[in-house]
Amino acid sequence: MIFSTLGRYFFRRYVVTAIWFFLGVCAIIFLADFSETSRRMASLDGYSVGGALVFTAMRTPFIFQQTIPTLSLFIGMTTLIALNRRYELVVTRAAGMSVWQFIMPFATGALLIGLFGMLVVNPLAAWGQRESLSLEADWRQSSDTSVQSNFLPWIRQTSDGQDTIIGAKSFQADGTELIDVVVFHFDNTGQVVLRQDASTAKLEDGYWLLTNVLENRPGEISNRVDSARLSTNLRQEFLQESLSQPETVAFFDLSRKIEVGKSFGISTKALETQFHSLLSLPLLLVAMTLIAATVSLKFSRFAQSRSVILGGIVSGFVLYVVTVLVKAFGSSGAVPPFVAVWVPVIVATALGATILLHQEDG
Repeated sequence: MIFSTLGRYFFRRYVVTAIWFFLGVCAIIFLADFSETSRRMASLDGYSVGGALVFTAMRTPFIFQQTIPTLSLFIGMTTLIALNRRYELVVTRAAGMSVWQFIMPFATGALLIGLFGMLVVNPLAAWGQRESLSLEADWRQSSDTSVQSNFLPWIRQTSDGQDTIIGAKSFQADGTELIDVVVFHFDNTGQVVLRQDASTAKLEDGYWLLTNVLENRPGEISNRVDSARLSTNLRQEFLQESLSQPETVAFFDLSRKIEVGKSFGISTKALETQFHSLLSLPLLLVAMTLIAATVSLKFSRFAQSRSVILGGIVSGFVLYVVTVLVKAFGSSGAVPPFVAVWVPVIVATALGATILLHQEDG
């Protein structure tokens, strides 16, 4: 069916609808994020309108990839409903074609969109997110302001017999430079003997270089120094792996990151969940398309009200929410990543196929 004249026509209609949806959503994301960026950063010294436009453009793919599953549902429903209103699906079914024949172009389109999101949008989004975070950190550092990251690094190390805990509000350079740092030094009994508050901490060869340091010891007056060294046996590769955020790692690098993380003994549940989530994206979009087909076909054949279409939207939204929720369980290690990602997708695909079988064959 996909290679026939009618199949190519349906596929072309699906692709054109998808392109219009993507352009519209990207434009909305760009305008909304540019407005929010201007509101948050207009007071920073390094801010400029041109810089904000570049910053927003780098963030747009990251936000856009999160909307792809829901967009695939609306694309499928819009295309099928448009064909229904022009009686094209009615004529197709009257010609003796089953739902499984004419749904193939739409399922193929959803599969290709999933591959596009996995192989093109995700690497671009990961790069843009890293660069935007680095640009924001530069702006705030030039203005002597900082923002707390959603992912706070806390590192415990034992070096030269000293037990220390290092915390920071944010980081850059893949974790080798910490911003707004606090360092706690412990003695053999576990008591805090020194606290150091520093503006930055940069990992050098065998030590952390702290800048603008305020030192506090129990029972003593605070002392401020320009810089201080803290010995460490941590390697840059270890920090880069332990502080890697899954959304800033491209699909092609996830397997390597997982292997390196395991070699260091670091938990890689979040990275594994991200990997399986991207790998299952094409099948998830096919499941969304099947759900769209169940609603649209019933609407065309039985003249159902808008509540039926609303039911399809709600069903797709619930599937997306459940997928994100179970993905969080996989990232935390509560559920194996493979199970957390693939089970909802397989169940949704089987459910959509079952409903279509019931509507088609009874």
